[in-house]
Amino acid sequence: MKEELIDYLKQFVFDRRIELFENVIQNRTKYITVVLEDIFQAHNASAVLRTAECFGIQDVHIIENRNQYTISPDVALGSSKWINLKKYNKHENNTLTAINALKEKGYRIVATTPHSNDTDLENFDLTKGKAALFFGTEQYGLSQLMINHADEYLKIPMHGFTESFNISVSAAIILHHLTHKLRQTNIDWKLTEPERNEILFQWLKRSVKKSDMLIEKFLSQKNDI
Repeated sequence: MKEELIDYLKQFVFDRRIELFENVIQNRTKYITVVLEDIFQAHNASAVLRTAECFGIQDVHIIENRNQYTISPDVALGSSKWINLKKYNKHENNTLTAINALKEKGYRIVATTPHSNDTDLENFDLTKGKAALFFGTEQYGLSQLMINHADEYLKIPMHGFTESFNISVSAAIILHHLTHKLRQTNIDWKLTEPERNEILFQWLKRSVKKSDMLIEKFLSQKNDI
C-alpha cells in the first residue's frame, strides 16, 4: 500500500524533484544518529540540524530536561523537514529514557567529550556497530548522568589553548569525518527498503498541497473497487 501511495503522490510533483528525492535518499543513513541533550541556544541547535541533514543523517534525537529545543528558521533553512526528529520530554530527566531507547535499537552510546577512556576522532571504530553521538549544552557540556551511562567517549584532537569547540562546529567536524569514513567501508549503512519508502512517502506528503485530502480520496476510491 505504501508503494502505491508513493506512486500516486508522485503525479503531483515535478520529475526533477522526484529525481532529487531518490538521489538523496540513497545516501541517507541511520547507522550514525545524533542526540542533543538539553540544547538551549536556537542558533546552535538549528545549525546542528542543518549539518546533520547535509551529511545524510536521517534521525536526530532531542532530549529536553531543563531547556526546550527551539529552531531558528534562518539557520536551519528547512532542514528539519527532511529528517526525523524524536523528542524526549515526558519526564523530569529524559536522558536515561533516550539512552535506553537507543540501546534497544542496537546503538552504542557515544559521549562526545574528553574522558580518561576516550578515543580520538580519527581512531573511532565504525565497524563495531551503530553509533549514537551525544552532544551537550554550550555552557556545561553533557550531563554527568549521560557520561556515566556512555559506552564510549569520543574527542576531537585539539592543539590550542581553548578547551572546546562550539557545539555546532563539533558536530560538523565529527559528522563530516565519520560519514565520509563510513561511505568508504563495506558496512551496510544504507536505509532498508521499508525505511526508504516511509521517508520518501513523508517527503512527498510535505511537497504536495492538501496531500492528506488527496490520500483520503485515493484510499476511498481503492476501497470502492
